[in-house]
Amino acid sequence: MIEDITVSGNTRIETNTVLSYMVVRPGDSFSQDDLDRSLKTLYATGLFKDVTMRREGGILHVRLVENPIVNRIVFEGNHAAKDEDLRKVIALRPRAVFSAETTADDRQKILDVYAQKARYAAVVTPQIVRLAHNRVDVVFQINEGPQTLIRKISFVGNKAYSEARLASVVSSKETAWYRFFSSSDEYNPDRLKYDAELLRRFYLANGYVDFEIKNATGELSPDRKSFYVTFTMNEGIRYRLGKVDIRSSLRHVPAKSLRKYVELFAHQWYDGKAVQDNATDMEEILQAQGHPFAMVRPEIARNPEKHTVNLLFDVSEGPRRYIERIDVNGNTVTQDNVIRRQLPFAEGDPYTPSYKKYAKQSLEDLGFFKSVSLDENQGSAQDRTNVSVNVTEKPTGEFSLGGGYSTDVGVLGNIGLKQHNLLGTGVDAGLSGTMSMWQKQADFSVTDPAFLSRNMVAGIDLFGIENKYQTYQNYSESRYGLTLRMGYAYNRYLSQSWSYSLIRRGVGNTWDQSSWYVLDQKGHSTLSQLSTNLVYDTRDNHMAPHSGYMVSVGGDFAGLGGNERYLRGKVNAAYYIPLDDLTNSHEWTASFRAGMGYMTDWGGGRHDIIDNFYLGGNNLRGFLDGGAGPRSVGYYGHSSEDLLGGRFMYSASAQLNFPIPFLSDMGVKGRAFVDSGSVAGLRVRRNLTNPVTDQPDYTRVSGNTLRPRVSAGAGFSWKSPFGLLNIDLGVPVMRSHNDRTQLLRFGFGQQF
Repeated sequence: MIEDITVSGNTRIETNTVLSYMVVRPGDSFSQDDLDRSLKTLYATGLFKDVTMRREGGILHVRLVENPIVNRIVFEGNHAAKDEDLRKVIALRPRAVFSAETTADDRQKILDVYAQKARYAAVVTPQIVRLAHNRVDVVFQINEGPQTLIRKISFVGNKAYSEARLASVVSSKETAWYRFFSSSDEYNPDRLKYDAELLRRFYLANGYVDFEIKNATGELSPDRKSFYVTFTMNEGIRYRLGKVDIRSSLRHVPAKSLRKYVELFAHQWYDGKAVQDNATDMEEILQAQGHPFAMVRPEIARNPEKHTVNLLFDVSEGPRRYIERIDVNGNTVTQDNVIRRQLPFAEGDPYTPSYKKYAKQSLEDLGFFKSVSLDENQGSAQDRTNVSVNVTEKPTGEFSLGGGYSTDVGVLGNIGLKQHNLLGTGVDAGLSGTMSMWQKQADFSVTDPAFLSRNMVAGIDLFGIENKYQTYQNYSESRYGLTLRMGYAYNRYLSQSWSYSLIRRGVGNTWDQSSWYVLDQKGHSTLSQLSTNLVYDTRDNHMAPHSGYMVSVGGDFAGLGGNERYLRGKVNAAYYIPLDDLTNSHEWTASFRAGMGYMTDWGGGRHDIIDNFYLGGNNLRGFLDGGAGPRSVGYYGHSSEDLLGGRFMYSASAQLNFPIPFLSDMGVKGRAFVDSGSVAGLRVRRNLTNPVTDQPDYTRVSGNTLRPRVSAGAGFSWKSPFGLLNIDLGVPVMRSHNDRTQLLRFGFGQQF
C-alpha cells in the first residue's frame, strides 16, 4: 500500500498540481497499471521532459525534469513569408512551456505556409538555444529554396479541343520568363480544383453535357524544383438543343406568357451557363412582377442517338419563407445601419436566393470589407428564416503619395488623404492635391451615401484649379469654387443626380500674339450653375464593363446669378457586347459609345469660350485636346491659332478590347478603336471685325464645320506594379484643314 508520495525536481509547478495529475493516491495499492497510467498522464501534460517513479518501502518517489520555458521565438532566413505571418500559424508562444512535439508540429505548419507560396523545396530546422533559469530560445532556421513552378500542363482524354486551347481555359500556367509579375505558374492544389471546375464549365458551355474530370493531379519532380500537372477527362458527346418548352404551375402565370423571356432556340449548341442564366433572369422577372417565391428550374432530357437535349423550364412556386430576424456579425467599426441599408430586404420581407446574391454584391461594392457571407438559419416557424450577415472589415483610410506623367498635364505629383468610412458611418471624405508642369489642383470633398437615412446621396466639393494650357493654348485658366451634390436611385438601374456650382473663374497669362478672341476673354467671371443628370445603367461592372448598356441625359442651367447665361444639354450612351461565345474567352468585349451636346445662350451672358464643347484627346484619339473644331486664324500681329470650341458637338466610338498573347498574365490588355465626331457653332463674346478696315472678317475662324473627323488606332493598358500605364496610338483618317493632331497619347501614374 502507498503510504506517501514525494515529488522532487519541480521548481515552477506546485507539488499539489503534480499530484492532481496522477492516478494513484496515498492509501492505494502499488498497482503497476495505475503507476503506468500516472506516468503517461504526467508526460501528456507537456510540462515535463522526464518523469521517473521509484518505490522505497511504502513511499513512492516521483522525480521530475521540467520542460524549459520559451524565452523568444526567432525566424531566420525567411524572405517570402513575414515573421508575423509565421507567428500566426505556430502554437509555440513566448513564456509558454517548451515542447519538442509542439516544435515539430510548428515546423510542419511553417512548411505548409511555404507550400502555399509554391516553395516545396523549403527546409525548416528548429534550433534550441538553452539559457539560464531553464529557459530556451527557439530559432527556426529557414532555407526557402526556389519557387516550385509548373513545368508542364498536360491533358488526357481530350479530343475536341487541343491542349493549347484547354491551357487557355485553366488559370494555372506553365512557367515562362514573362510571368515574373504573375503567380499563375505557381503550383497550388486549391487552384487545381478551381481549374477542374473551369474545364467543366467550358465543356458544358460548348454542348458537352456528359463531360467529367476523372482526375487532376500535380506531381513533384524528383529534384523538387517543378511540378507536372495532369488533367484526365472524359469529354462525352456534344449535344444540340432540341425542343425548348415551358411548364408553369404558378398561379395566374400561363406558360405561353413566359415564352417571350426564353432567349434560347432549337438546334444551337447546348450551353449550360446560358440555360442557367436564362432561368435566373426569368425567376427575377417573375419576382419583380409580384411573385416573390417564383422558382424556375431547367430540366434536360438527353437523346444520345440524335445528340440532342430537350430543355424544359419548370416554373413553380417555391417554399414560402419570410425573414424573421437579420443579424449582423463581425463589424467592429462600421455601424449596423450602414450594413442594413445596403440589404435589399428587411425583417418581414420574403426571402429568395436572388436577394441573397444581390445583398452580397451590394455589401462588397461598399469596399469596406475583406469578405462578406450570408447564412440562413431556421426561424421560430417552418416559414421563417433568420439571416446572418457576416463581414470581415478592412482598413478604409487611405494616404496616397504618388506621381506620373500624362499627355495632358505633363509630369505630375499628388498627395491625398481619404477616409471611405468615416467613423463607421459610410461617409466618404477626402483631401487631395496635385502639382504638375501645367496644372495645380486642390480638392476637399465629403459624400454621405444615405443622407438623412434615406435613399439619397449628398455631398459637397471645395476645389481650386489652375491650368496652364501653354502646351496647346495661349492662355491659362483658374477655377475656385464649390459644388453641392445630391442624387437618388429610382431602382437598381435608374438614378438621377442634381448639383449646384458656384465658381469664380479667371482667364489670364495671354501674350501679344494671342488671338483677338482670347484677348477678348481676359479677366474674371462668376459661374452659378444648376445641373442634373438622369442615368439608366445595366452594366455588369462600372469600372471595367463587359456587358450591358448605359444611357444618360443631362442638362446645365447657368444664370442663377453670376455672369454666365446659357442652357446646355448632353446625351451619352454606351453599349457593351461580350464576345465569350465567339472567342470562348471572357476577355473579349466590343463596346460602342456615342454622345451629343448642345448649348444656347440667353439673357446677354459673357459667352466665355471656357464653357464651350471641345473635341479631341480622350473623346477623339488621334487629335490634340480640343484640336478638332473652330479655331482662330492668326493675322495682323496676332499670329497664334487658339482653340475656340463650339456650341454643338457629337462623338461616336467603336472599340474592341482583347487579351494580348503571353502578356495577359502580366495585366496587359489591348484595344483597337475607331473614333469619330465633330464640334461646330462659333460661340464667342462677339464676332470681331478686321482691326484695319473695321469690316466684319468672320473668315478668320476655321474648322467651324460639322464635317466628321475620324481616327483609328490601337492601344494597351498595363496594370504594372508601378502603376497604371495607358498608351494609345491614333491616326487621323478624316480631318479638317489645320486640325491639331496627336499621334501618341499616354498616361502613367501610381499611388503608394
